[in-house]
Amino acid sequence: MVDSTNKEWLDRTIEEALEPGLPICDPHHHFWEFRHERAAHHYLLDDFLADINAGHNIVSTVFIECAAMYKTDGPEEMRVVGEAEFVNGISAMSASGLYGDARVAAGIVGHANLAQGSEIGAVLDALIAAGGGRFRGIRHIATWDPNDYFPAVRTKAGPQLMLNPTFREGFAELAPRDLSFEVWCFHPQISDVTDLARAFPDTSIILNHFGGPLGVGPYADKREEVFEGWKRDIDELATCTNVVAKLGGINMDINGFGWHEQERPPSSAELMEATRPFYEHTIDVFGSDRCMFESNFPVDMITCSYNVLWNSFKRLTADYSTDEKAALYHDTATRVYRL
Repeated sequence: MVDSTNKEWLDRTIEEALEPGLPICDPHHHFWEFRHERAAHHYLLDDFLADINAGHNIVSTVFIECAAMYKTDGPEEMRVVGEAEFVNGISAMSASGLYGDARVAAGIVGHANLAQGSEIGAVLDALIAAGGGRFRGIRHIATWDPNDYFPAVRTKAGPQLMLNPTFREGFAELAPRDLSFEVWCFHPQISDVTDLARAFPDTSIILNHFGGPLGVGPYADKREEVFEGWKRDIDELATCTNVVAKLGGINMDINGFGWHEQERPPSSAELMEATRPFYEHTIDVFGSDRCMFESNFPVDMITCSYNVLWNSFKRLTADYSTDEKAALYHDTATRVYRL
């Protein structure tokens, strides 16, 4: 059972899974322990299995770095390898078949400090080795905003990280190793992603969480203004054919919908209607073959259950073609992550 501080609240909205036979690859989830700032203090294999076995047909997943289980000794830059070792162990457990048919963490995305420049190659090689054939890419969180409302992230990204020449020296080490780049930024930074994508057309870039449309602090009560600016920058980013988009991860508190402050969690219909413009516009400009639904669990657990989240996606795509659904729920993710 998930050690969730909001489980009683989540249980106020219970839904049966829609289209339970539709194959899904969940390309964005985490594992961690001792995260008391999150709704789920720990989220390990048993917790995740409880979610993915609750009704939807999850056939494979991709783990995305979250600074879990770093080593406590050895060279500082190498300590991130502990996370890949930790997750590869979970992957091996799942691959045994003893925990069901779903292949959990069939792909692994880790972290390396690309701002170290070209010397990061040794860390990348160690991560690949630790991943046991499952390691697929790097996420270096780039979120930054000039307003003090948003605290500095653990990567200490600062302004214009993705334009920094030393960061780009490190970034250049990805393509020769067939590694992708996972970018998590805030919406005013999307143009920096476009610049990076154009500078490195041979590197696959996966945009997390719609590029982080903000809705709190200085962006509160500016949803229409934020959406118009976001839409303009997303249109430009979509012209970069080496970029694909993850559809999800906008149920966090920073997105400003305030679900976690309500008496009960939203239904899948409420969730879908509130966030529909972001999904429909991204699918429209990127195309279904460059988009993939993501859970961002357990982070998005602050808003809804796993079943309700995937139901919201399925309500959105109720009238989509069979091929479009196959791409959005499974095929784009398995292609991009080479599962």
